[in-house]
Amino acid sequence: MLFPIGDDQVKGGHFPLFSYLFIVLNVIAFYFQLTSPGMLIDQYAAVPAEIESGRNLFTLLTSMFMHGGFGHILGNMLFLWVFADNIEATIGNVRFVLFYLLGGMAAHAAHIYFNPGSVVPTVGASGAISAVMGAYMVMFPASRVKLWFFFLIFRVPAFLFLGIWIWMQWSSGWASLQVGAEGGGTAWWAHIGGFVFGFAAGLYFRLAYPMERVKEAEETYA
Repeated sequence: MLFPIGDDQVKGGHFPLFSYLFIVLNVIAFYFQLTSPGMLIDQYAAVPAEIESGRNLFTLLTSMFMHGGFGHILGNMLFLWVFADNIEATIGNVRFVLFYLLGGMAAHAAHIYFNPGSVVPTVGASGAISAVMGAYMVMFPASRVKLWFFFLIFRVPAFLFLGIWIWMQWSSGWASLQVGAEGGGTAWWAHIGGFVFGFAAGLYFRLAYPMERVKEAEETYA
């Protein structure tokens, strides 16, 4: 497997408090899942059919802090740890929180749109983290992502790694539509929807806010 384990850091800027706090909250929530009957899926997971009917709308938020297993949360938290801090350092703490939560909502919307009437519960921070990755691709395309592959550690430009990642999500999401499946346990369209939202938000961030730190980082990457 190929895992991102680091990247080029933006120097200065806002301390990425919420990037780390979201990791802590996800871990705490997962602990409570492990110590509760049914891992709290029936109570706090988002079910598209229920959301469409206007029921249990609070699960759109609670499901973003739940996970289906150790592999699920470890993978998500690794991606969040690698990609979120540069964005928060650049746009600020409050903006980052709003961006992260809205990214999760956009991911939910995409998943529900492509899986109408589904009664399969969905959990995970993947959609919001996909939004983080979409924004990162726009804001830090030249950043070098450190990858681990068995005994090898090497770096590739962020635009290449994230471009391949979203192509894989798109291919899998499209395939799930062709066979009428819901993704085999993976909410591919939540990933895609979150990434598209993040990409658009990244374009906005580059235009609306001072990007001196991004420019300085790009000079460092070169």
